[in-house]
Parts: sequence; structure tokens; C-alpha cells
Amino acid sequence: MRIVQFQHLGVKKCGIVEENGILPLSARLDQMISGEVDLAKEREKNKGQWIDENEITYEPCVPAGKKIICVGLNYKKHAEEAKMPVPAYPVLFNKYSNGLSGHLAEIPLPGCAEKFDYEAELGVVIGKKAKDVREEEALSIVFGYCNVNDLSARDLQMRTGQWMLGKVLDGFCPVGPYLVTADEVGDPNQLEISLKLNGEIRQSSNTKDMIFSVPELISYISRYMTLEPGDLILTGTPEGVIAGYPEERQVWLKPNDEVTVEIEKLGVLKNVMKGE
Repeated sequence: MRIVQFQHLGVKKCGIVEENGILPLSARLDQMISGEVDLAKEREKNKGQWIDENEITYEPCVPAGKKIICVGLNYKKHAEEAKMPVPAYPVLFNKYSNGLSGHLAEIPLPGCAEKFDYEAELGVVIGKKAKDVREEEALSIVFGYCNVNDLSARDLQMRTGQWMLGKVLDGFCPVGPYLVTADEVGDPNQLEISLKLNGEIRQSSNTKDMIFSVPELISYISRYMTLEPGDLILTGTPEGVIAGYPEERQVWLKPNDEVTVEIEKLGVLKNVMKGE
């Protein structure tokens, strides 16, 4: 099932993408993720009220106000291009809800930084409250998956030993267009993942190349904090980021650049950069 949050005729809604269009629901996204509503009844109640997907404005496909937990250096070749050792433990940092933006949203590049970069990532949305989850049970608490672009300001990121500043700029966590339920995705570590900049392929890999798999990440994170419905885990990016190029070839993102993230079974996330 592909779930979308959107604006239509000035009203924010949640719906399911079906063959006839988007079927709007009366339930909120957070209620769907936490299992508070009967989806079968919701679909029956709204059957026939489809909305043309071309008539909507996409909202972020995850609920606001939840944890956004990011994993750095989680693909071996990306660690190599960053000239950093393969980590013995997952490298964790965070983003916040101010960074969330949707499919087709314009992303502002603020004047406080210069070296703007992209990162295609698989997003994992938690569906159940959980603590100390065993690896073999970890996927059972996943509600679904989505495309994410972990946009980064590298000059701010590397200003100190803490990465957060370069990751938390407004709009720098585009997600979408859909939240695809786990049953439709299957093994999250067998998905093709790619990114294009202005139509040119810059990243092309498979999630099987993660250093720490999705179950390992969920289990590790849950040892230290309780995971709750709606929490989003960004699982790292493959090689091909601008920062990994030789310095003379590093052309950073600029206004009017179009970045698309595509992950197998999850659709295509597209955003255009704009000046402040």
C-alpha cells in the first residue's frame, strides 16, 4: 500500500494511492501508522472519492514531531570515498521536523553555507513502540519505507567534530512521494538505490551494500532509546556524493538544480534547489 500526505483545495489530507487515483481517508497518518484505525473500514467509507494525483501538492510522507535518526558512513564505498575508516558501530546523528519537505518541494539554499550536497537514502518508518528489539524481530516493528534525500551543508558539517549543524537546515530532509508499507517492499536490504542530478546519474547502488543492515540498525538504536510509531530512521547513503569527488571537480548544489532519488518499489522523489 502506498500512502501519501497532500494538500488538496487548501486542505491537508492523507490517502492511499490506487489505480483510480488517490483515495482520501478521514484518518491522520499517525493514526494509520500506530494502528489506531481500521484501514478496511476507512477505504470502504471513502470508496469512489478518488482525487487525481496531478491535482495535489505533496506533503512529507511521514508525521511531524517524531524522531529523525540518521546513520552516517553506512555503505563501505561511501566510507572509503570520505577517507574515513569503516565504523565498528553505527554512526548516529539527527535531523528535526523543520527539515521535512515533500516531493516536488523547492528546497532553499541559505546564505549561511556554500557547500551543499545530496545523499540518497532509504527511510525506515517505525510502526510499534519498542525497546531492546532483537535483530531477528526488528522488521516486525517496521510500518513502511520511503525515499529520503539527506541534504547536507558540508562546510557547516565539518566545522566541528559534530555533524549536526550541516544536517538540520530548513527543508533539508525531503521525503516521499509515498510511504510504502513493509508488506509491499519485502527485504529492505535488497533494493536498488540511485540519485540523479539534473538527469545525470550520480549514485547507483543496492541496499545490500550497507555495512549495518536495517535489522541491525533498528536493534542497535533500540538498545539506547525507545522507538515509537512514526519515528524515521535514515539508513545512510552510497558512494557518489559531491564531497567524495576530487576537490577540483566538486561543484556544489546551486539554485535550479534538480535532484531525484529513486529506490526500487518506492517511486521517485524529486526536488529543485532554490536561492534564499
